[in-house]
Amino acid sequence: MSTTAFDTAKDLVELESATGGRKRTRTPRVKEPAFRRAGSSDFTKPTLGGLVLRYVLLAFMTLIVIGPLVWQLSTSFKGVGDDIYSFPPNLIPTDPTIQNYIKVTDYIPVYLYAFHSLLVAVGTVVSNAVLSIFAGYALGCMKFKGKFIVLGILLSTMLFPGEVTVTSQFLTIKNLGLADSLWGVFLPGAIGAMNVLLIATACRTIPPDMLDAATIDGATTWQRIRHMVWPNIKGMVSVVAIFSFIGAWDDYLWPLIVLSDPAKYTLTVGMAYLNGTFSADPRLIAAGTMIALIPLVLLFSFTQRFFFEGVQEGAVKG
Repeated sequence: MSTTAFDTAKDLVELESATGGRKRTRTPRVKEPAFRRAGSSDFTKPTLGGLVLRYVLLAFMTLIVIGPLVWQLSTSFKGVGDDIYSFPPNLIPTDPTIQNYIKVTDYIPVYLYAFHSLLVAVGTVVSNAVLSIFAGYALGCMKFKGKFIVLGILLSTMLFPGEVTVTSQFLTIKNLGLADSLWGVFLPGAIGAMNVLLIATACRTIPPDMLDAATIDGATTWQRIRHMVWPNIKGMVSVVAIFSFIGAWDDYLWPLIVLSDPAKYTLTVGMAYLNGTFSADPRLIAAGTMIALIPLVLLFSFTQRFFFEGVQEGAVKG
């Protein structure tokens, strides 16, 4: 008998002696249905009709949300021989080609515009994350006079649409000498009132006694933020970072107002230029749209775990 077989037999003998000579049998698990049967008192599950209705509504909402994206993706790969206006739409191209993506990059500097958008988006993420942490800590954990006045001002700025303050923002940027520059595009979105309120709400979940004890032990403000506040709000910070990136990447109106030199356009403004130049060929417009969408899809694919953890985060970690 080999050593492996001997060890296995020895383990079986020890197992039988430990269980009183009884053989351990595994009870098969019965799979419960996903719906509530007739006469059942388990109201946590829907009835069969309710379950079917939920799936029908889910399929309908999926079709509404995903349908235009799938159609754009299909159109971007369709050749000249494909009819893009057929009904019902043919989602599988009969003459697939990648020439639409090549033509887009030949006519307009898509990747240069994407680089400009990336610079603005990354700067917006960093500034919103850092400044929102400091401002949120002050509003959520510190006590000072005029705190509720500051909160009221932040809330009041959220009641007005962004178009109301466009004129004042543009005059400010122009007087600072930042018009027609990426700095002028970045500066108004460097920090958002909603992001500050989100971080302040997350900071309120930290017991004040913990912060007071750290202060008595001699911890500075930076040490309290680094070792006590940050571990409890980093999930919410990831939510702020994702929303800031998406907002900066998709912003169209403000870059269109600030930028006048086509060489400095961001991707959204460049896509509008593409729409006006190639309005007769939706295939090129669809290809440009997919190029603009790919970074957002990749970003959310890699950060969705942090996003949902930040949304669900509410407890203080020990």
